[in-house]
Amino acid sequence: MLTSWLAHPLTRGVDLDDPRTTALRRRIIAEKRFLRRIYQAWYEQLVSDIPAGAGRVLELGSGAGFLRERLPELITSEIIDTEGVDVILDGTALPIADGALRALVMVDVLHHIGEPRRFLRDAARCVRRGGVLLMIEPWVSAWSHFVYRNFHHEPFDPKTPVWEFPATGPLSAANGALPWIMFERDRRQFEQEFPEWRVRTIEPQMPFRYLVSGGVSLRGLAPDASYRLWEGMERLLQPWMHTLAMFARIVLERAG
Repeated sequence: MLTSWLAHPLTRGVDLDDPRTTALRRRIIAEKRFLRRIYQAWYEQLVSDIPAGAGRVLELGSGAGFLRERLPELITSEIIDTEGVDVILDGTALPIADGALRALVMVDVLHHIGEPRRFLRDAARCVRRGGVLLMIEPWVSAWSHFVYRNFHHEPFDPKTPVWEFPATGPLSAANGALPWIMFERDRRQFEQEFPEWRVRTIEPQMPFRYLVSGGVSLRGLAPDASYRLWEGMERLLQPWMHTLAMFARIVLERAG
């Protein structure tokens, strides 16, 4: 009942897989200054990790975001027909030439890919040696487990023994715990299966800012002017992020 009461009026009761929902979320991000600043912070992190040199930069799941404002040469994409993106594609079968990318960028996308092994193999084909796969994804901690299981609309199952999940819908299908499962719980298995990828960075972060912003689904719980206060508090809590983090910045480097 609490989640229903907090639901953002623009997206309350809408079908997550309807392209119009993506357009509404784009509007929400544009109008919620607190939330927009979160995305700006994420984009600054991602852009700083993009290597120089040959190759294009492709973003998967661009629909509601605005990364191209920060990176004009970006190729934007989405899995469903969405206004304003360059190409509609499936992340498990990328229409990209071998080694053509220096970076593949994703914000809240990996945990929606029901066949992550297919995705990682094809991404390794498309990203050149020394290139990177950059992600901002949900993360598992004691705090995030409580929040995601009780107040978030997406499935969140850290105990599942498998990485795959049914493709019930392009945006509604998910396991928010998948990035943690692959790169933390099953790290050794990942390294054995994908020697072409090297885990360069895992940075757990942001236990409160996204939550109090309301994200793209809920009303905001904090005034815009308080953003710096929340940011500063999270900076002080950095030593405890493995217990508190709700997200992680993940950088995989294509091995030579």
